[in-house]
Amino acid sequence: MPDTSPRGENVPNVDSYDMGVGAGFYVNATSPPYNENYHMYTYVTEELPRLLETEFALGCDNLKSICGHSMGGHGALTVALKQNEGQWTSVSAFAPICNSTDSPWGKKAFESYLGSVEKGNEHDATLLLSQQKEQVYDEILIEQGLDDQFLFQLKPEALEKAAQKVGQKLTINNRDGYDHGYFFISAFIKNHVAFHGERLTKKKRHLAVEKISAIGSSFSETQGKVITCKAMVARGPKQPLTHETITVDPPKAGEVRVKVIANALCHTDIYTLDGLDPEGLFPCILGHEAGCIVESVGEGVTSVVPGDHVIPCYTPQCAKHSCIFCQSPKTNLCPAIRSTQGQGIMPDGTIRFKDSEGKPIYHFMGCSTFSEYSVIAEISCAKVSKEMALDEACLFGCGVSTGLGAVWNTCDVEVDSSVAVFGLGAVGLAVIQGAKTAGASRIIAIDVNPSKFEAAKSLGATDCVNPKDLPEGVSIQSHIVSMTQWGCDYTFDCTGNTEVMRAALECAHRGWGTSCVIGVAASGHEISTRPFQLVTGRVWKGTAFGGFKSRRDVPKLVERSLNGDIPVKHFITHRFDGVEKTNDAIDALHSGNCLRAVVKY
Repeated sequence: MPDTSPRGENVPNVDSYDMGVGAGFYVNATSPPYNENYHMYTYVTEELPRLLETEFALGCDNLKSICGHSMGGHGALTVALKQNEGQWTSVSAFAPICNSTDSPWGKKAFESYLGSVEKGNEHDATLLLSQQKEQVYDEILIEQGLDDQFLFQLKPEALEKAAQKVGQKLTINNRDGYDHGYFFISAFIKNHVAFHGERLTKKKRHLAVEKISAIGSSFSETQGKVITCKAMVARGPKQPLTHETITVDPPKAGEVRVKVIANALCHTDIYTLDGLDPEGLFPCILGHEAGCIVESVGEGVTSVVPGDHVIPCYTPQCAKHSCIFCQSPKTNLCPAIRSTQGQGIMPDGTIRFKDSEGKPIYHFMGCSTFSEYSVIAEISCAKVSKEMALDEACLFGCGVSTGLGAVWNTCDVEVDSSVAVFGLGAVGLAVIQGAKTAGASRIIAIDVNPSKFEAAKSLGATDCVNPKDLPEGVSIQSHIVSMTQWGCDYTFDCTGNTEVMRAALECAHRGWGTSCVIGVAASGHEISTRPFQLVTGRVWKGTAFGGFKSRRDVPKLVERSLNGDIPVKHFITHRFDGVEKTNDAIDALHSGNCLRAVVKY
């Protein structure tokens, strides 16, 4: 932790270790000469939070926690106890001065800064806590070294008595062998970061649920009626989306109408917009990676109700006993609505969208989430926890789930396996994250854009290779084979390029290597290789949605993310507000430095 104290400010007692600028109590001085520039309380409670928000764009909904050491610990406790009406989420301290009006340090400071010790009563943690009528924080955490040479000044026992008096949970970890120094802080700082992180996350989830619940309060007014809303309509291939007013019909039997809260851009949307999708129909409403709230349900719908949070899934799961695909553990490719989904219509053969002239607009992948409202089949709705923000949960609607599932389900990568990943977009990075979680010992990341290597390494890549850097005449597959002697146990193509698919297969391990095709190739393209590659034991397979059965597995993925097992925020590199910003998000996705652009509606 660097020393950030100001120097050269001509502060009185500048060279004093317990006054001046080297340390100090967190008060606004009222007595000269200190009152001219000593306003630590205002700095910590107003200026510093504002500065952090401005410089780092935290976007944290005013969620703040506070922690300090020694005099800073005094500051953390007193600030949190004085501002205890929601300004701070949690508080902790290392060796804090707990009863400052009864401490030589405190007496000296209050007499100098405020004119008397008595005026320091409102900056004494013990006195402030004893004035509370009930518990103000779920827990206050304090770390105290038992070999602290200043323990007689700190008086943690006084704070403990005050906590018992008002019923405030106070945890004091007394540490043998530790003194007052910075080594003491560094030894236990991770515990405090985790302490605050847990509480900040919990409060953030609570606020998110409250905010979203308010949106759902108006749903009763629209149920059963046609909704007029905004959408981005794809009028034709290779044309910018148009911002239009459309109407969305109520859901019919087996259908669900949803309010789209957030949508992540996926390359599959661009693939169709560029005219490469053989099933692409225009005009249509694209979008399939979204987080939504159920607005209303059609006849016979039982698995979701208005207000539920759902992720639309382009791979449905009817879960019927008569469906051999849903009952088989080998696949997730339920065909229940596949034929109509590919025709841009609902299962009953009709359409729910109309433009301002009353003309129909086709559906897309059974989702169509580039609209403020959409209608989807019940069997395409994965109900998820309300605790996860929908602008993050939406990532499980396609790319992240696909990458993770390719590793965990389709290929079932084992511990100590070697893995090669071609293409380091969101899907490729999810493959790396999944391989790391699965215990792969070597993960080779391949991309022609070296700016993506840092992210790949942060998620678990052990090697990064740019095919453009190879000597002339050396193929990427031969290079990977030479790096690994016989090739990798598992290889994954996340590019949609058929030549790369071949390269991925041909650097799979002789005798048992498996290569998985994840990327979608343009219409009419075919893959090829020499039969010898397969005869010598390699397996070529593909995956859709990572093999996850959507309604069963997506809720589990969200729960794992909430528990910290599957972090996803790092995939979001660009954010936009308003459905009309979708074209900007598409531009970001084309830029080459975007993993996922999320648009909040």
